[in-house]
Amino acid sequence: MVPNVELSHPMFLDEEAARKHIESVRWPNGPFCPYCGVTGDKVKALGGKSHGAGWYHCGDCRKLFTVRVGSVMERSHIALHKWLLAMRLYVSSKKGFSAHQLHRTLGITYRSAWFMAHRVREAMRDLNPPPLGGKDQVVEADETFIGPPDAVFVTGKGWQHIRGTQTKRKVISLVQRGGKARSFHVKDLNAATIRKTLSENVRTESRLHTDEASHYRVPGREYAKHERVNHSEQEYARGDVTTNTVEGYFSIFKRGMKGIYQHCGEQHLQRYLDEFDFRYSNRSALGVDDAERTRRAIKGAEGKRLTYRRTAGKRKAA
Repeated sequence: MVPNVELSHPMFLDEEAARKHIESVRWPNGPFCPYCGVTGDKVKALGGKSHGAGWYHCGDCRKLFTVRVGSVMERSHIALHKWLLAMRLYVSSKKGFSAHQLHRTLGITYRSAWFMAHRVREAMRDLNPPPLGGKDQVVEADETFIGPPDAVFVTGKGWQHIRGTQTKRKVISLVQRGGKARSFHVKDLNAATIRKTLSENVRTESRLHTDEASHYRVPGREYAKHERVNHSEQEYARGDVTTNTVEGYFSIFKRGMKGIYQHCGEQHLQRYLDEFDFRYSNRSALGVDDAERTRRAIKGAEGKRLTYRRTAGKRKAA
Protein backbone atom coordinates (compact mmCIF):
# COMPACT_ATOMS: atom_id res chain seq x y z
CA MET A 1 0.00 0.00 0.00
CA VAL A 2 1.16 3.55 -0.79
CA PRO A 3 2.13 5.41 2.41
CA ASN A 4 -0.38 8.10 3.36
CA VAL A 5 0.73 11.69 2.79
CA GLU A 6 -0.50 15.08 3.94
CA LEU A 7 -2.02 17.69 1.64
CA SER A 8 1.14 19.76 2.21
CA HIS A 9 3.14 17.18 0.21
CA PRO A 10 5.04 18.78 -2.72
CA MET A 11 3.07 16.79 -5.31
CA PHE A 12 -0.04 18.82 -4.40
CA LEU A 13 1.84 22.12 -4.67
CA ASP A 14 4.55 21.71 -7.30
CA GLU A 15 4.07 20.84 -10.98
CA GLU A 16 7.28 18.83 -11.37
CA ALA A 17 6.60 16.73 -8.25
CA ALA A 18 3.04 16.11 -9.41
CA ARG A 19 4.17 15.04 -12.88
CA LYS A 20 6.72 12.60 -11.49
CA HIS A 21 4.14 11.08 -9.16
CA ILE A 22 1.53 10.61 -11.89
CA GLU A 23 4.17 9.11 -14.19
CA SER A 24 5.22 6.65 -11.46
CA VAL A 25 1.59 5.52 -11.10
CA ARG A 26 0.69 5.38 -14.79
CA TRP A 27 4.09 4.14 -16.00
CA PRO A 28 5.61 1.99 -13.21
CA ASN A 29 7.89 0.28 -15.77
CA GLY A 30 8.82 3.42 -17.68
CA PRO A 31 6.95 5.61 -20.19
CA PHE A 32 4.99 4.03 -23.02
CA CYS A 33 3.42 5.61 -26.07
CA PRO A 34 -0.36 6.05 -25.62
CA TYR A 35 -0.79 6.10 -29.40
CA CYS A 36 0.91 2.85 -30.44
CA GLY A 37 1.85 1.20 -27.13
CA VAL A 38 5.60 1.18 -27.72
CA THR A 39 7.83 1.31 -24.64
CA GLY A 40 11.50 0.91 -23.78
CA ASP A 41 14.37 2.44 -25.80
CA LYS A 42 12.09 3.69 -28.57
CA VAL A 43 10.53 6.23 -26.22
CA LYS A 44 12.83 9.19 -25.61
CA ALA A 45 12.43 11.96 -23.04
CA LEU A 46 12.71 15.43 -24.56
CA GLY A 47 13.91 18.64 -22.97
CA GLY A 48 15.55 21.90 -23.80
CA LYS A 49 13.94 25.19 -24.82
CA SER A 50 11.60 23.73 -27.44
CA HIS A 51 10.06 21.15 -25.08
CA GLY A 52 9.52 21.47 -21.37
CA ALA A 53 9.99 18.66 -18.87
CA GLY A 54 7.60 15.76 -19.24
CA TRP A 55 7.50 15.55 -23.04
CA TYR A 56 8.35 12.26 -24.78
CA HIS A 57 8.88 11.19 -28.37
CA CYS A 58 7.89 7.79 -29.79
CA GLY A 59 10.38 6.38 -32.27
CA ASP A 60 7.75 4.17 -33.91
CA CYS A 61 4.73 6.42 -34.57
CA ARG A 62 6.84 9.61 -34.35
CA LYS A 63 4.34 11.32 -32.05
CA LEU A 64 4.91 13.50 -29.03
CA PHE A 65 3.09 12.93 -25.77
CA THR A 66 2.98 13.65 -22.04
CA VAL A 67 1.52 11.72 -19.11
CA ARG A 68 -1.77 13.58 -19.67
CA VAL A 69 -2.37 11.91 -23.06
CA GLY A 70 -4.69 8.91 -22.96
CA SER A 71 -6.37 9.98 -19.74
CA VAL A 72 -9.16 12.27 -18.52
CA MET A 73 -6.50 14.99 -18.12
CA GLU A 74 -5.75 15.10 -21.84
CA ARG A 75 -5.96 18.56 -23.44
CA SER A 76 -6.51 20.17 -20.05
CA HIS A 77 -4.65 23.41 -19.30
CA ILE A 78 -5.08 22.97 -15.55
CA ALA A 79 -1.81 22.29 -13.72
CA LEU A 80 -1.09 18.67 -12.81
CA HIS A 81 -0.67 19.44 -9.11
CA LYS A 82 -4.21 20.85 -9.13
CA TRP A 83 -5.46 17.67 -10.81
CA LEU A 84 -3.77 15.61 -8.10
CA LEU A 85 -5.25 17.74 -5.35
CA ALA A 86 -8.72 17.53 -6.92
CA MET A 87 -8.50 13.74 -7.05
CA ARG A 88 -7.34 13.61 -3.44
CA LEU A 89 -10.20 15.86 -2.29
CA TYR A 90 -12.84 13.78 -4.09
CA VAL A 91 -11.58 10.38 -3.02
CA SER A 92 -11.21 11.42 0.62
CA SER A 93 -14.47 13.38 1.10
CA LYS A 94 -17.00 10.83 2.29
CA LYS A 95 -20.07 12.80 1.22
CA GLY A 96 -18.56 14.48 -1.83
CA PHE A 97 -16.94 17.80 -2.69
CA SER A 98 -18.86 20.50 -4.56
CA ALA A 99 -17.63 22.16 -7.74
CA HIS A 100 -18.05 25.57 -6.05
CA GLN A 101 -15.71 24.49 -3.25
CA LEU A 102 -13.27 23.05 -5.81
CA HIS A 103 -13.25 26.32 -7.75
CA ARG A 104 -12.43 28.24 -4.56
CA THR A 105 -9.82 25.74 -3.35
CA LEU A 106 -7.91 25.45 -6.64
CA GLY A 107 -8.35 29.05 -7.76
CA ILE A 108 -9.90 28.11 -11.11
CA THR A 109 -13.17 29.19 -12.71
CA TYR A 110 -16.40 27.51 -11.66
CA ARG A 111 -16.93 26.20 -15.20
CA SER A 112 -13.46 24.57 -15.17
CA ALA A 113 -14.09 23.15 -11.69
CA TRP A 114 -17.48 21.74 -12.72
CA PHE A 115 -15.99 20.00 -15.78
CA MET A 116 -12.95 18.85 -13.79
CA ALA A 117 -15.19 17.27 -11.14
CA HIS A 118 -16.99 15.25 -13.80
CA ARG A 119 -13.69 14.05 -15.24
CA VAL A 120 -12.56 12.97 -11.78
CA ARG A 121 -15.84 11.02 -11.46
CA GLU A 122 -15.09 9.43 -14.84
CA ALA A 123 -11.72 8.33 -13.44
CA MET A 124 -13.58 6.76 -10.50
CA ARG A 125 -15.87 4.74 -12.80
CA ASP A 126 -15.00 1.04 -12.94
CA LEU A 127 -15.23 -0.08 -16.57
CA ASN A 128 -15.06 -3.86 -16.09
CA PRO A 129 -15.98 -4.74 -12.50
CA PRO A 130 -16.19 -8.44 -11.61
CA PRO A 131 -19.57 -9.76 -10.38
CA LEU A 132 -20.38 -9.30 -6.71
CA GLY A 133 -20.89 -12.14 -4.26
CA GLY A 134 -20.00 -15.78 -4.50
CA LYS A 135 -20.51 -18.99 -2.52
CA ASP A 136 -21.71 -18.20 1.02
CA GLN A 137 -21.45 -14.45 0.28
CA VAL A 138 -24.37 -12.09 0.95
CA VAL A 139 -25.40 -9.42 -1.54
CA GLU A 140 -28.03 -6.93 -0.42
CA ALA A 141 -30.22 -5.25 -3.04
CA ASP A 142 -32.53 -2.30 -2.55
CA GLU A 143 -33.88 0.71 -4.38
CA THR A 144 -34.26 4.35 -3.47
CA PHE A 145 -35.65 7.50 -5.01
CA ILE A 146 -33.98 10.85 -5.43
CA GLY A 147 -34.96 14.01 -7.17
CA PRO A 148 -37.70 16.60 -7.14
CA PRO A 149 -39.23 17.15 -3.69
CA ASP A 150 -42.49 15.57 -2.60
CA ALA A 151 -44.04 19.05 -2.58
CA VAL A 152 -43.57 22.14 -4.75
CA PHE A 153 -44.68 25.71 -4.17
CA VAL A 154 -47.16 26.97 -6.77
CA THR A 155 -47.87 30.71 -6.82
CA GLY A 156 -51.42 31.37 -5.67
CA LYS A 157 -51.91 27.79 -4.52
CA GLY A 158 -49.19 27.31 -1.92
CA TRP A 159 -47.44 23.97 -1.37
CA GLN A 160 -48.77 21.27 -3.71
CA HIS A 161 -47.97 17.63 -2.93
CA ILE A 162 -46.79 15.36 -5.73
CA ARG A 163 -48.24 11.87 -5.64
CA GLY A 164 -45.91 9.05 -4.70
CA THR A 165 -42.51 8.69 -6.37
CA GLN A 166 -43.61 9.18 -9.98
CA THR A 167 -41.43 12.26 -10.54
CA LYS A 168 -38.40 10.94 -8.67
CA ARG A 169 -35.31 9.31 -10.19
CA LYS A 170 -34.93 5.63 -9.45
CA VAL A 171 -31.73 4.04 -8.17
CA ILE A 172 -30.91 0.37 -7.57
CA SER A 173 -27.90 -0.44 -5.39
CA LEU A 174 -26.20 -3.77 -4.80
CA VAL A 175 -23.84 -4.09 -1.83
CA GLN A 176 -21.78 -7.13 -1.02
CA ARG A 177 -21.68 -7.42 2.75
CA GLY A 178 -18.14 -6.59 3.80
CA GLY A 179 -17.31 -5.75 0.20
CA LYS A 180 -18.09 -3.42 -2.67
CA ALA A 181 -21.10 -1.47 -3.88
CA ARG A 182 -22.58 -1.00 -7.33
CA SER A 183 -25.39 1.42 -8.13
CA PHE A 184 -27.51 2.13 -11.20
CA HIS A 185 -29.85 4.87 -12.30
CA VAL A 186 -32.76 3.05 -13.96
CA LYS A 187 -35.83 4.22 -15.84
CA ASP A 188 -38.29 1.71 -14.37
CA LEU A 189 -38.50 -0.43 -11.27
CA ASN A 190 -39.97 -3.76 -12.29
CA ALA A 191 -39.01 -7.44 -12.30
CA ALA A 192 -37.39 -7.18 -15.76
CA THR A 193 -35.12 -4.31 -14.74
CA ILE A 194 -34.24 -6.00 -11.44
CA ARG A 195 -33.46 -9.31 -13.14
CA LYS A 196 -31.19 -7.65 -15.73
CA THR A 197 -29.33 -5.68 -13.06
CA LEU A 198 -28.87 -8.71 -10.82
CA SER A 199 -27.89 -11.14 -13.58
CA GLU A 200 -25.19 -8.80 -14.89
CA ASN A 201 -23.70 -7.95 -11.50
CA VAL A 202 -24.26 -10.74 -8.95
CA ARG A 203 -23.04 -14.34 -9.02
CA THR A 204 -25.90 -16.84 -8.85
CA GLU A 205 -24.24 -18.83 -6.03
CA SER A 206 -24.69 -15.80 -3.74
CA ARG A 207 -27.28 -15.33 -1.01
CA LEU A 208 -29.56 -12.46 -1.99
CA HIS A 209 -31.08 -10.28 0.74
CA THR A 210 -33.90 -7.85 -0.11
CA ASP A 211 -37.00 -6.31 1.40
CA GLU A 212 -40.51 -7.58 0.67
CA ALA A 213 -40.91 -5.72 -2.68
CA SER A 214 -42.63 -7.99 -5.18
CA HIS A 215 -40.25 -7.21 -8.07
CA TYR A 216 -37.50 -9.23 -6.33
CA ARG A 217 -39.48 -12.46 -6.05
CA VAL A 218 -39.02 -13.96 -9.53
CA PRO A 219 -35.40 -12.77 -10.10
CA GLY A 220 -34.53 -13.98 -6.58
CA ARG A 221 -35.25 -17.60 -7.55
CA GLU A 222 -32.05 -17.67 -9.65
CA TYR A 223 -29.82 -17.35 -6.57
CA ALA A 224 -28.61 -19.87 -4.02
CA LYS A 225 -30.95 -18.28 -1.48
CA HIS A 226 -33.29 -15.34 -1.59
CA GLU A 227 -34.08 -14.14 1.92
CA ARG A 228 -36.31 -11.17 2.68
CA VAL A 229 -37.21 -8.89 5.57
CA ASN A 230 -40.66 -7.36 5.81
CA HIS A 231 -40.28 -3.65 6.42
CA SER A 232 -44.03 -3.06 6.24
CA GLU A 233 -44.35 -5.09 9.46
CA GLN A 234 -41.41 -3.31 11.13
CA GLU A 235 -39.07 -6.26 10.56
CA TYR A 236 -35.56 -4.99 9.84
CA ALA A 237 -33.44 -8.02 10.76
CA ARG A 238 -34.01 -11.74 11.24
CA GLY A 239 -30.82 -13.47 12.22
CA ASP A 240 -28.27 -12.28 9.65
CA VAL A 241 -30.99 -11.50 7.09
CA THR A 242 -31.17 -7.72 6.67
CA THR A 243 -30.80 -4.89 4.17
CA ASN A 244 -29.19 -2.58 6.72
CA THR A 245 -25.88 -2.49 4.82
CA VAL A 246 -27.33 -1.21 1.56
CA GLU A 247 -29.53 1.22 3.50
CA GLY A 248 -26.41 2.52 5.23
CA TYR A 249 -24.93 3.13 1.78
CA PHE A 250 -28.08 5.06 0.78
CA SER A 251 -27.73 7.15 3.93
CA ILE A 252 -24.25 8.31 2.90
CA PHE A 253 -25.33 8.87 -0.70
CA LYS A 254 -28.39 10.95 0.18
CA ARG A 255 -26.57 13.06 2.75
CA GLY A 256 -24.02 13.86 0.05
CA MET A 257 -26.58 14.62 -2.64
CA LYS A 258 -28.73 16.81 -0.37
CA GLY A 259 -26.06 18.41 1.79
CA ILE A 260 -23.12 18.82 -0.60
CA TYR A 261 -24.39 18.71 -4.18
CA GLN A 262 -27.98 19.85 -3.58
CA HIS A 263 -28.91 19.84 -7.29
CA CYS A 264 -28.19 17.14 -9.85
CA GLY A 265 -29.48 16.90 -13.41
CA GLU A 266 -30.87 13.48 -14.22
CA GLN A 267 -28.37 13.08 -17.07
CA HIS A 268 -25.53 13.27 -14.51
CA LEU A 269 -26.95 11.05 -11.78
CA GLN A 270 -25.02 7.92 -12.83
CA ARG A 271 -21.71 9.81 -12.53
CA TYR A 272 -22.52 10.74 -8.94
CA LEU A 273 -23.43 7.12 -8.20
CA ASP A 274 -20.07 6.03 -9.65
CA GLU A 275 -18.36 8.52 -7.32
CA PHE A 276 -20.08 7.20 -4.19
CA ASP A 277 -19.58 3.58 -5.31
CA PHE A 278 -15.85 4.23 -5.72
CA ARG A 279 -15.40 5.64 -2.23
CA TYR A 280 -17.52 2.91 -0.63
CA SER A 281 -15.73 0.12 -2.52
CA ASN A 282 -12.33 1.56 -1.59
CA ARG A 283 -13.06 2.50 2.01
CA SER A 284 -10.77 2.33 5.01
CA ALA A 285 -12.56 -0.75 6.37
CA LEU A 286 -11.24 -2.63 3.32
CA GLY A 287 -7.68 -1.44 4.02
CA VAL A 288 -7.62 1.42 1.50
CA ASP A 289 -6.37 4.79 2.74
CA ASP A 290 -6.55 8.21 1.05
CA ALA A 291 -3.19 7.83 -0.75
CA GLU A 292 -4.08 4.43 -2.20
CA ARG A 293 -7.52 5.70 -3.18
CA THR A 294 -5.85 8.58 -5.04
CA ARG A 295 -3.50 6.15 -6.79
CA ARG A 296 -6.47 4.05 -7.92
CA ALA A 297 -8.20 7.16 -9.27
CA ILE A 298 -5.07 8.06 -11.27
CA LYS A 299 -5.00 4.52 -12.70
CA GLY A 300 -8.73 4.76 -13.36
CA ALA A 301 -8.16 7.89 -15.45
CA GLU A 302 -6.33 5.83 -18.10
CA GLY A 303 -7.98 5.13 -21.43
CA LYS A 304 -10.86 7.53 -20.80
CA ARG A 305 -11.80 10.83 -22.41
CA LEU A 306 -14.60 13.14 -21.46
CA THR A 307 -15.36 16.22 -23.54
CA TYR A 308 -17.23 19.29 -22.36
CA ARG A 309 -19.78 18.81 -25.15
CA ARG A 310 -20.60 15.31 -23.86
CA THR A 311 -20.82 16.44 -20.27
CA ALA A 312 -22.51 19.83 -20.35
CA GLY A 313 -25.95 19.35 -21.89
CA LYS A 314 -28.30 21.41 -19.74
CA ARG A 315 -25.87 21.94 -16.89
CA LYS A 316 -27.68 21.63 -13.57
CA ALA A 317 -25.25 19.70 -11.38
CA ALA A 318 -23.37 21.46 -8.60
